[in-house]
Amino acid sequence: MTGVMEPAVEQFLLASIDTVPHLEALLLIFQAPATVWTVTELSARIYVSDKQAAGILEDLARRSLIVRLDPASAAQYQYSPRSQPQTELLHKVAESYRTQLVQVTRFIHSHASGSVRDFARAFRLKEQD
Repeated sequence: MTGVMEPAVEQFLLASIDTVPHLEALLLIFQAPATVWTVTELSARIYVSDKQAAGILEDLARRSLIVRLDPASAAQYQYSPRSQPQTELLHKVAESYRTQLVQVTRFIHSHASGSVRDFARAFRLKEQD
């Protein structure tokens, strides 16, 4: 699958994904549905701070893409399919990311809100220090 992204994938990215780390977190959790993830485990896998990982996980849970397990205890997250169409769409998103990495990441960056771009820019500047 090269060239043009499927419209359903583009629409999903526009509606549900703020940053590339959001997508990477979602795909990591989606592709290991039996795994229960903590903030620390996820932050180590996608190379962001625990604070950033916590925000990403909460964003994905708020969008019903993943679930937060037992809110009374330490934050743990897992993929729990809401529907077969959602699962099929996430398979397409994962395939697009695997086969069109540059195109997908550019699409996310080009459609990010101004506040998300500012956040990403600040993160890049901090990393260079």
